[in-house]
Order: sequence, then C-alpha cells, then structure tokens
Amino acid sequence: MDATPPANPPMGRLDAFDVGQKKLTVQTEFFPRPGWRLETKVYLGGALKKVYTEEMAGVAEAELQRKLDVFHDAKMRELVEGLKKLQG
Repeated sequence: MDATPPANPPMGRLDAFDVGQKKLTVQTEFFPRPGWRLETKVYLGGALKKVYTEEMAGVAEAELQRKLDVFHDAKMRELVEGLKKLQG
C-alpha cells in the first residue's frame, strides 16, 4: 500500500487499568504515512514507556480494523502476562 489514507480508516483502541498506584494505558492507532502502520503506545502514570509498531503494507483496507483489534489485544495479553509474572 502507498501512503494514501484508506477511505475508511480503522478506529483506534484505548484501554486503561490500575497497576498499584498508577494507571497503565494502552493505546493503538492507525497511521497512513509514511506507510500504513499500527502503533501501540504503553503509558504508565502518564509517561510513555514503550511503542510497538506493525507495518500494514499489503493489508487490504477491509482487514485493517480486524488487524488493529488483533494487534491491540495481543499487546494487552503480553502486558497482563508480564504483570502476572512480576507478582508471582
């Protein structure tokens, strides 16, 4: 795919939950430029801690929302598993 924005870009996802005294926020967005990609940003207490990027070149526009949802959910699962390991 080129840098042309899709006619119907996918809606981003946002989840937040408490981790001790701080809020953990996970935000996934779609960006059309310079090439189609997804970014998931992880914030703890409002501070950016990590950015995950997934290129979407070659993904059909009709599949973008599903791909975004799957990517977001996978990152959420990874974070939850990591937190469980820290507690156990």
